[in-house]
This record gives sequence, structure tokens and C-alpha cells, in this order.
Amino acid sequence: MTVPPFVLVSGPEELLAERARSSVLAQLRALDPELETITVRGAAYEPGELGLHASPSLFGGAKALVVEDADEGSDELYAEVLALVASPAQDVTLVVVHKGGQRGKRMLEALRSAGARVIECPAIKSDRDKGDFVAHEFRRAGRRATPEAVGALVEAIGKDLRELAAACAQLVADTEGTIDDRVVELYHGGKVEATGFRVADATIAGQPGEALRLLRHAIATGVDPVPIVAVLASQLRTLVRVGSAGRGSSPAVAKALGLAPWQVDKARRSLGHWDGPGLGVAIQAVAAADVEVKGGGRDPVYAVERAILAIADARAQRR
Repeated sequence: MTVPPFVLVSGPEELLAERARSSVLAQLRALDPELETITVRGAAYEPGELGLHASPSLFGGAKALVVEDADEGSDELYAEVLALVASPAQDVTLVVVHKGGQRGKRMLEALRSAGARVIECPAIKSDRDKGDFVAHEFRRAGRRATPEAVGALVEAIGKDLRELAAACAQLVADTEGTIDDRVVELYHGGKVEATGFRVADATIAGQPGEALRLLRHAIATGVDPVPIVAVLASQLRTLVRVGSAGRGSSPAVAKALGLAPWQVDKARRSLGHWDGPGLGVAIQAVAAADVEVKGGGRDPVYAVERAILAIADARAQRR
């Protein structure tokens, strides 16, 4: 694939930006194995660097000039990028990595106007976005993963995208066939994040004995009660939101609520055992526990236990 003279990697997600940069350089090296790569950083830019590096070398050959953290650059950097865009250097590919924001706006507009290849790297924050990322990781590795497995992995790993990518790579390397939630549980069920979700799942499913067992195990292994209460609150809020969203298809409801389709399906399976008053009682119980685990009570663990029993009781009233 031919690489244009200018490439703009735009967006705050560092892992995606790194992959985009590496992919572009790999394409350039495929065209010229002797490619010279030169990296400058916006915050440490010295005036004249780009012009110097863009000059033809004594022995010729292709060059890639990579401007990292261009959003932290100086006016001198932006002016020199504009000069290169206006008068491209022969055999030089300019790769600009910009996390977003208004700094260097004229430079970004000039790159786009000059026909730069733009690679977007948007932030991946919501569970829906992380689920889409995980599903894509498995697809590009040529593996099938069930929606339940994708959801379980997101719950187990938490927020860190690099850890999610590494977990996907591990499962691909160490397993065969379809990746399901049992495989994820085998490899990642002991993670701190997973423990909180397992406590919440058992509580909302009306299994207080199992929830208390999981809670005590979590506390014994050093898990703080605060994130467990946070997960309980989050799952109850999801039940309320999905219950209020009406029927609709799971993908449509998920898109409207900023959730992943597997979260909608999971909530709908639970909602048959809940009514409005019961959810209200459960949410109040979690709110009270939240105050206590954050310093408002003497025994945070007992506060979570009491909330688990109250939630299970509120659910039982609906059966």
C-alpha cells in the first residue's frame, strides 16, 4: 500500500496511536527496508529540527519524520510543519501524532487539506467501547469470542486498554476454539475487578449466600469494600436505565444508553425478577452502604453485607 507524504494520527487513545504509527512505519519499511526514522517531540522541539532532518542526506534514501505529542508543540514547530506541507521534501513522509485539542489548529487543517491520511484514535472509555475493542481484537486474530466472554473480560480487566489487549493476546495464544466466558473465568476470574462484579452478579441474581461467600473471600485477599459497592450501584443503575428504555433491540437500546449490547441482554434477564419498588429499596441500601464504606460507619465490611442482604430481600419480594 502506498503511503502519502503526510499522515495525521489524531486522538487521545495512546495504544491506538502507537499501533497506527507502527503500522505506517511498517508499510514504509516494506517499500524501502533502508528507511530512516527520525522522531521529534512537541514539548522538547528545537527550532529548525524539521528543516534539518527533511534535508536530503548524503547517501539519499527514504525518511520518516515522526512528530510525537504535536499537541504540546511550540509555534516554531507548527510553522515548520506548515512549511513542509506547503513544500514537501522528496522521499520524506511526515507523520504527525496529535492527541487532540485546539493547539496547532492551522497545522491540522493544512495537513487535512493537503490530503494527509488521517487515522483517528478516539478515547475508549465506556464499557460499550471497550467491548467493541475486545471483540475487534479477537476478530483480527481470527478467533471467535462469545458476547458473554467479551463482557466477562471487560469486567475482569477494568479500565486499562493495554491490559485488555494483552489479555486478548494471551487468550488467543493459550486457547483453541471459541472463547467463552468459562475460558475468561479460568484465566481472569481472580482479578480484583472481577471479584466485585461476581459479588454484584450473585447479589442481583438473588443468591445472598454466594454473594457473602465471594465478599468474604475478596476481603480476605485484600479487596477494598469501596469498589464492590461501586459495582453494585452501577449494576442497579443499569437495571433502571434498561428497564426505562422500553423494548427495542439490544443494539438499539445499547446505543441509546451508551452501553454494550451484552449489558442490555444481561440486565433484561435480571429485570424479570425486579419491580420498581424493589429496585428503589435496593438503590437506597447501596447508597447507605456507600456512605458507610467511605468513612461514615465503623465497619465497612458489615455495611456491604447488610446491603447484600437488603438487595436480595428486595428482589425476593418480586418472585
